[in-house]
Amino acid sequence: MQHGPAVRRRKLGAELRALRTGAGLTSGEAALLVGWHQSKVSRIETGASGVKPADVRLLLDAYGVHDSQLRELLLMLAGSGEGGGRHHWWQAYRGVLPPTYRDFISLESQASAMRTLETSVVPGLLQTAEYARAVTKAAVDGLDDERLDALVEVRLARQDVLRSHPPLELSAVLDEAVLRREVGGPDIMARQLARLVEAVRLPQVRLQVLPFAAGAHIGVTGPFVIFSFSRTSDLDVVVLDHLTSSLYLERKEDLQAYTEAFNALRFHALSPEDSLDYIAAIGDGA
Repeated sequence: MQHGPAVRRRKLGAELRALRTGAGLTSGEAALLVGWHQSKVSRIETGASGVKPADVRLLLDAYGVHDSQLRELLLMLAGSGEGGGRHHWWQAYRGVLPPTYRDFISLESQASAMRTLETSVVPGLLQTAEYARAVTKAAVDGLDDERLDALVEVRLARQDVLRSHPPLELSAVLDEAVLRREVGGPDIMARQLARLVEAVRLPQVRLQVLPFAAGAHIGVTGPFVIFSFSRTSDLDVVVLDHLTSSLYLERKEDLQAYTEAFNALRFHALSPEDSLDYIAAIGDGA
């Protein structure tokens, strides 16, 4: 995972393979043009290995690709800083973070917008340190204090995307259960609800509560995240978390289905203004 998440690696490989075949070259011929072994070209095209932006430039030059917008997109897929992405700070935690979590953070750091449905816990980008610690301790069995501290540090470091320039635009729908579930005890939960009230006032954060009174809804099947990218919708991806892995959905049909589901959830949820009052009332003991 050295050069970016698997979801982008596969997409980049497919694009480079299409450009190679369009140029009338075999993988062996392409390798000769750039001075590589044929197996390296094959690994890149299948997404089996990452590729540096400099190597992408070599391939694009070999294939005669001069379209500046296409070149910029492919360099962004390779993790080039030219795409406006944030620094890969999480690499310092490689020994602590599983690959799927590093994939998720990489997408989050590069995305321009994030839409999420949460049904159990407060979104990581809005958690207090003590709430994050309580959630992590409950979710990952047998953590020693050192690793637990590191995971909480990562959770808090992720929140910098809301303060970067430009900031990540976060739109979240929270099931009322998120607000009612007492994580870490009443004092920790009270401070977490106060943090949510602060977050709702940020211009880059849109928070809506789906109250119990709304009844059954399309989100009962579980939480999800939709990442969007300002340069192109070709990078948009849905992420579903499971106990031991994460599933990345890239097909247009999947993206459309989850986008429609999120829009439906927003329609049935309280407005941001009413959600603010609702969260404050729960924090006051209502």
